Parts: sequence; C-alpha cells; structure tokens
Amino acid sequence: MTRLLALLKAWLQKLRHYISPVFVAMLVISFSLWYISKLNYTYTTDFNIKVKVNGERVVVPCVVEGKGSNLVGYGFYASRRVNIPLSELNYDIVEVPVDDEGMLSYEMKVRISPLSMQDALSIRFSNLKIVSIGDFNDIDIPKQ
Repeated sequence: MTRLLALLKAWLQKLRHYISPVFVAMLVISFSLWYISKLNYTYTTDFNIKVKVNGERVVVPCVVEGKGSNLVGYGFYASRRVNIPLSELNYDIVEVPVDDEGMLSYEMKVRISPLSMQDALSIRFSNLKIVSIGDFNDIDIPKQ
C-alpha cells in the first residue's frame, strides 16, 4: 500500500510539470459554474416518494417535473416521509386473495385512488409537478 502511495505521489509530481495548478483550479471553477447554470433548467425524473397513510408506510413511484435546483433539494430530503391522512384520499375497500400455506383466503384492504394520491402529493410538493403516479400497494384497514 505504501508503495502504491509512493508511485501515486511520484506520478502527481511528474504531472505537475506538465499541467499548471492554475489550470486545474480554473477547470474546477468552470465546471462548478456550468453545473450551477444547468440547475435552472426544467427536468423530468422518476422518484420514489415515501408516504405514511394513517401509520401505514407506502412507497409511491412518481414521475416528477421541476427545476434542477428543486429536484436536487428533494433528493437530499428523500428519506423523509410525507404524512397524508386517509380522510384526504379517495379509496375503496377491496378483498385481496392471500395464499396462506397453500390455503387461499381473502383479506380486506384499502385501495387508494392514484388520482387522489397524486392530488395530495401535489399539494405537499408545490415546487414540483407530479406528472404521473405508478402502482403502489394496498394498505391495511386502519383501526378506529
């Protein structure tokens, strides 16, 4: 390992004779300014938004459109969960088949309307446009 570090150090010293440190500094500054200028453009990307509906955790795949600075900002806070009460959503109670050790049984679940989920998420992310929502799991019926 020390030999590898010594070789790397010798290579950097040799490279320093060919490339000016001022050039490297200007290259880094120009790349930073270019990256910052690109953050003003509008981009469309896929995000998995973590939602908590009455204590049940759901991951909602979304196609999101927004400015680059807003998308980068959301990417840093993506681990946060969005709390949405079930009363704000349109839903149906459905029977879902469950395979329990070879025996087929049915469970009652809450199936949330994707359109109402999109509306609820759009309210909470006012600086981003939720273009579409993918399929997400049904949740258990909340206890009263």
